[in-house]
Order: sequence, then C-alpha cells, then structure tokens
Amino acid sequence: MHKKQLTVMAGDIGGTSARLAYFRGNDHHAEVLAEQWFPCHQYGSLTEIIHDFQARHAITIERACFGVAGNVQQHEVHAPNLPWVIRGDMLAQALNLPQIILINDLVANLLGIATLNASDLLTLNQGTPATQGTIGVISPGTGMGEAIAFWNGTCHQPLPSEAGHADFAPRNELEAELLLSLRSEHGRVSYERVISGPGLQAIYRFLRDKKPIPEHPEVLAAVDSGNQPATIAKMALSRDCPLCVQALDIFVSCFGAEAGNLALRSLTSGGIYLGGGIAPKIIDKLKDPTFLLAFLNKGRLRPLLESIPVHIILNDRTALQGAARKAFQHE
Repeated sequence: MHKKQLTVMAGDIGGTSARLAYFRGNDHHAEVLAEQWFPCHQYGSLTEIIHDFQARHAITIERACFGVAGNVQQHEVHAPNLPWVIRGDMLAQALNLPQIILINDLVANLLGIATLNASDLLTLNQGTPATQGTIGVISPGTGMGEAIAFWNGTCHQPLPSEAGHADFAPRNELEAELLLSLRSEHGRVSYERVISGPGLQAIYRFLRDKKPIPEHPEVLAAVDSGNQPATIAKMALSRDCPLCVQALDIFVSCFGAEAGNLALRSLTSGGIYLGGGIAPKIIDKLKDPTFLLAFLNKGRLRPLLESIPVHIILNDRTALQGAARKAFQHE
C-alpha cells in the first residue's frame, strides 16, 4: 500500500540562519523541490522570510513544519537568540493553511536521525548500541540545545528540553575561574554560555584577559567581521595561535563532559549524537582524546559511558529533514 504523496514546507530556524525547503513525497521518501538559506539578521520575522521564499518559489503546499531554536509553548516561540516571537497562527495565515506545526529544533534533529545513512555520521565511540535504547542529541551552534528520544514501541519519540540553559558546572580551577568571569558579565551562567559559538569567543577572551599576550592579527581582524568564533576554531586547528588552541581545548572538554552528563541523565544506550553547526567544523579536534576523555570521565560510571555510542552528525540537513518528516506524519 503506497502512502499518499504530499507537498510540504519545512524549516530549520536557528539563531543565525533559517533554512526553508519544499518537499514532495511521504515520511519514508521525499524529494526536495526547492531549498534556500536566509540570514536571520536581515529579516524582522520568520513570516518575512517565508514570504520571500514563496516569492522565489511559488509552490502550493498542504502542510508545514518548522523546527525552531527555542522553547515551544502554546504554538509560540520567544526565540532566545533572535528578537523574534514566532507564532504558529501568524505563520499559518502567511501560508494560507488551517494550521502549521512548530517544534523545537532539537526535536527536528532527533526526527531527522531516522533519515540518515551511515555516511552521514562519524563515530567517535563505537560502544554497544541498543537499537531500541534512548538516544540523545547535543547541538552547539549560535546557542546550544539538548534533547532525547525514547522508544515508544514503534519508533523513537522525541522529548524536547531546554537543558542547554541548565547551570554550567566547572570541573577544575581554571573552569571555576571561567565561571566567575562569565558570572560577572551575565549574572547566571548556563552551559550555552560556554558550549556555543559565543561561548568559544568568551573562553578566548577569558584566557586573553587572564594572561595578556599579543593577539594573532587574524583573530583581531575577525572581531570587526563578526566571525571571531569560526576564526578562533580555524586558528586552533592549524595551531597558528596558542591562545586559540587553549580556548578550543577548554571548549571541547566542556562539550565532552556535558555530552557525558546527558548520557548519564537519560541512559542513552541508543547513542549520543553531536549536532549543530560547530561539531562538523572541528572534527579533527573532536577525534583527538580531549572530547572522549571528558565524556568518559565519570568515575565509577565510566564503564557505562564506554558502552554508549557517540556520533557526529555530518549532514547539515538533518533538522530540515526531521521537520519535513513531522509534516508528512501529522494528520
């Protein structure tokens, strides 16, 4: 029995960019009819982006789903890293649909994992995967999100969370100093303040101010372009800037530790997936011992962590595909 073919719009809406696409098919197989990136800062709302996309690609749709970085409550999202309030009723009106679906972007990521092939993943820890075990995603980018999906007897069912905004817990004296430095700036320090693009930049500034040394000209120049986190990561990977190397070491160690925390809190025997925009860009660093040592360093629970697979998601369309899958499934 063939599933009904539908045309849907899906969106992956982050703190920096929005990605929209039209899909034709069903939740088992779909083809992309049109797809486009939009820089969020150039638009006053997601509705404006949708109108722009529709003007470029006039395609009639039957359903729509958007994965949004933020907490979805009553079909509404107050985006934490954008000056936007995203309302489902306004988007439905813009799309001329009775309703649309708003889900957290990490939920979209989890739904998209089922659409991935082996080539879309890079494994850091093979572990002993449980096919029907709980899976978790931790995704640093402009912000940082975490979520899990449990096996409901038929498929993995996502549970949204705002764990990226939980309190940052330092593990050594240097991280304690980092916490105090960030607390003086923000008052309260969440994991997102450390494990994100702005977090990497904050770690770099903390190290620079702790022991003032001449900054690399390329890193200084990146301040004006607004691209300093990416430049810090690049200079660290090339080892052209000792300050950048140390900043990325701390970032990746904290990333590994929090991924291990997620694995412990939810017993993710099905695996931990590293999503977001940063992980695929620092693969060489994630493959060195720093991340996995921090992930496994849980005292008596180390054997449990050793059994949990850890994968980097290489496919940057995972959340988009997950949002499309949700649209196809929704009745």
